[in-house]
Amino acid sequence: MHAEIIATGSELMLGEQVDTNSAYIARKLREIGLPLAYITHVGDDLAAMVDAIRVALSRSDIILIGGGLGPTVDDVTRLAVARALGRELVFRPDLLEQIEARFRAYGRKMTENNRQQAYVPDGARPIENPVGTAPAFIVEHEGKSISCLPGVPREMTYLLDHAVIPYLRTRFDLHEVIVVRTLHTIGEGESRIDALIHDLEQSANPSIGLSAKQGQVDVRLAAKASSREEGRAVLAALEEQVRRRIGVLIFGADDDTLEGVIAALLAERRMTLATVELNTGGTISSRLTQRALPAMHDVFRGGLVLSGPNALRKTLDVEVDPSEQVGAVARAAQRVRMIHDTALGLAAMVRDAREGESGIPLYAALVWENGSETLERTYGGHPDLVAQWTASLALGMLWRHLRV
Repeated sequence: MHAEIIATGSELMLGEQVDTNSAYIARKLREIGLPLAYITHVGDDLAAMVDAIRVALSRSDIILIGGGLGPTVDDVTRLAVARALGRELVFRPDLLEQIEARFRAYGRKMTENNRQQAYVPDGARPIENPVGTAPAFIVEHEGKSISCLPGVPREMTYLLDHAVIPYLRTRFDLHEVIVVRTLHTIGEGESRIDALIHDLEQSANPSIGLSAKQGQVDVRLAAKASSREEGRAVLAALEEQVRRRIGVLIFGADDDTLEGVIAALLAERRMTLATVELNTGGTISSRLTQRALPAMHDVFRGGLVLSGPNALRKTLDVEVDPSEQVGAVARAAQRVRMIHDTALGLAAMVRDAREGESGIPLYAALVWENGSETLERTYGGHPDLVAQWTASLALGMLWRHLRV
């Protein structure tokens, strides 16, 4: 048995809005042990929505549809569900009374087009919406279930938590849970990590999945079990195996961030940090200061954000020799360390690719009292992401130094 989400709205198809509702629903389904197999996005088109519902019915036992329950012409979810099931829309006076009462509570007069929200597919079970004007509904068909929820996040989360999840738990006798543990790694690519734990990824339960981000790879462990305690025990055993193989790359787990872990390590070691960045837009200092990290307040003395070699020369009196760019970055790290009187100086630079070069050159350097470390990479991805990649590489180098 598995579930499918159909997220509706032309704004999703146009890229004008991010689908955060599906992520929330997925987490809630995980809590009741219900695997999610598909997430389908469809615009506000009746024919397309009918097709999406019919496809979902052909492959999924439980379907959750978000959006399209409003009063406007493009709110077609009710009619789409009815047509997909071969049923009529029926008017429910009790729903109209609920809608009218909600408008009175808001001190507003209900317009005529809100009447359409009182229609549901024949045989559907309405769900009163105490936090909005759009009633939801559940309809069962040949042993399968379709739950239709408003697209407004506040309304969707309330009705999902208070009505749909309890219904699904009871209706389908869902007593298991899916427990997830995410390990965050830095310093190696997805393919390298896959090679190190490939055999462990063959297991169906517990399972392992990889997710690559800008300079970071997450290793997701998941287990379906009869209780959270049992699931955690299963994941603990699997995590131990993973850590034996790639533990040197793991900087944190679950809600940990690289910046937060670095802040804690700096505070623990009573070390201070200053940074200088060229052509990154201040990505490193932004990540260190905009994540609500109280520990960083005492250890991060400041960061310089410069536009290029000329600014570096004028600000820190460091010349950038085209033949020795990583050396210039190391000297910049040393200069910013001396100016701010810190234990550590971290510098990073993105250089424009020259004709004939296959990627964008990146440089980073970490300097301390008795030593230094430098890093050179070539970035071949989308230029819009180069600053985040550079920041992750530089911060990863800092983390590796601090963890020793």
